[in-house]
Amino acid sequence: MTHRYITVSYDLYADNEAGIHELIEQAPEQYPFQFITNMGMALDSFEARVGNLQEGDEFDFTLSVDEAYGPYDPDRVIELGKENFIVNGKFAADIIYPGNIIPLVNEEGMRLNGFITDVKENSVVIDLNDLHAGKELHYKGRVLKAHDASEAELREAINTLTGGGGCGGGCSGCGNGEGCGHHGDGSEGCGHHHGEGEGCCGHHGDGGEGCGHHHGEGEGCCGHHGEGGGCCHKNA
Repeated sequence: MTHRYITVSYDLYADNEAGIHELIEQAPEQYPFQFITNMGMALDSFEARVGNLQEGDEFDFTLSVDEAYGPYDPDRVIELGKENFIVNGKFAADIIYPGNIIPLVNEEGMRLNGFITDVKENSVVIDLNDLHAGKELHYKGRVLKAHDASEAELREAINTLTGGGGCGGGCSGCGNGEGCGHHGDGSEGCGHHHGEGEGCCGHHGDGGEGCGHHHGEGEGCCGHHGEGGGCCHKNA
């Protein structure tokens, strides 16, 4: 099986609730999206359209909801007790606040990201849907690099995907204050981790089912979507 190393810059557009087609994410040339084909590092539908392009080629295509992150599922919004987010004897308020994205781990050990929508008196409401769930995604961009992946690049990718290095090793807990950092400032953090599984942080509690994305079922890592930067994010 051939593995190609691809680096792309792109603008990502989607329709908002008012039906206005707007820019929702960028991977500029200084912070491009990088992936290796046939390793589950990008959405299959994205890879199918970009993976065989050559350096300098431009692309402009739209992924349907089903090709992208699937429909939005309200059942993937869960509520966990605040006791799940205690660090050094205190509630991790510096990490657990509305609008932040936090790394979680389900009972199968799969890492996933949750978007905090509300912090109540005794609980935290977390949306496990991908941020782009329910949207058609319109990508416009250019291939910056494209070549057969070297052994070193393959080893690095495998190491990252298995949690042996890079961002892949940082998302290891529920509100532990370490590792992936904050999404939202565009500075750092693991990208979108997705999987299937159930529960989160080892607790079934209110139920809730694992994470969606990416972009299918894979995992992503390294890079905040929005202000650019990114690598290995499954699905886009």
